[in-house]
Amino acid sequence: MRVINHIREIRLQKDISQVKMAEDLQITRQTINAIEKNKYNPSLELALKLIDYFDVPIEELFYLEKR
Repeated sequence: MRVINHIREIRLQKDISQVKMAEDLQITRQTINAIEKNKYNPSLELALKLIDYFDVPIEELFYLEKR
């Protein structure tokens, strides 16, 4: 199993750029890009910040892909 996220989709729905999001969360744009491409899983702390940032339930942002 692997963790999949909908960060890019939600970010675009809310019309937030990667640069703006990076500034707001005090992380790099490259980190956001890697997370959106499922090349990097955020730490628990960052995952919780993302949930708070988008004001969505965890199930809307992340899910486990069963192979």
